[in-house]
Amino acid sequence: MNLVCESEEMNDYLLDSNEVNYSQPIIQDKIAELFDRSQTEVEKAKIAFEFVRDDIRHSWDIQGTRVTCVASDTLAYREGICYAKSHLLAALLRSQNIPTGFCYQRLMLFDVPEKGYCIHALNAIFLRTLNKWIRVDARGNKKGIDAQFSTDEELLAFRIDEEAGEKDYPIIYTKPHPKTIATLRENTDAVDMYKHRLPEYL
Repeated sequence: MNLVCESEEMNDYLLDSNEVNYSQPIIQDKIAELFDRSQTEVEKAKIAFEFVRDDIRHSWDIQGTRVTCVASDTLAYREGICYAKSHLLAALLRSQNIPTGFCYQRLMLFDVPEKGYCIHALNAIFLRTLNKWIRVDARGNKKGIDAQFSTDEELLAFRIDEEAGEKDYPIIYTKPHPKTIATLRENTDAVDMYKHRLPEYL
């Protein structure tokens, strides 16, 4: 699909913020552990993606009730839903001067329209050496989900079924969407939030 940047200023995709708080000591420590100067931009992107995908557990998969939001908390507790995981991946990559934004999909929550829909978060990464944006989904793999890092074809967690009402939003946002942030801020039980309180539209 044709992705559309919310901002023409690449620096907007590098900002430290409340949610993407890569200046925090816990994230700086992880940065020192994951990255070194010998790595290429693409290697760093893949390392960060695979760390967040594999080492940060998805709240629903583990039936964890803790709600994390900001990148530093997501790293500290090593769990979160896709919104929180996208914040952490953006933090790790922005710290390495790799522009990273936020993308969203509208998905069926539990595989059939009758059970409702939800907004799902993933990331877009700009690789200067390839002069292109790629999308990656660090949600976390499990049976039926096999998201991979790829600079060629998209290997995301979910395929969109437009006939069933699903949608790929084309915008690469500079900040997490306000609806997703509000959802995380207003809830205290991640399992209940996931089942009943995720936004259905942007």
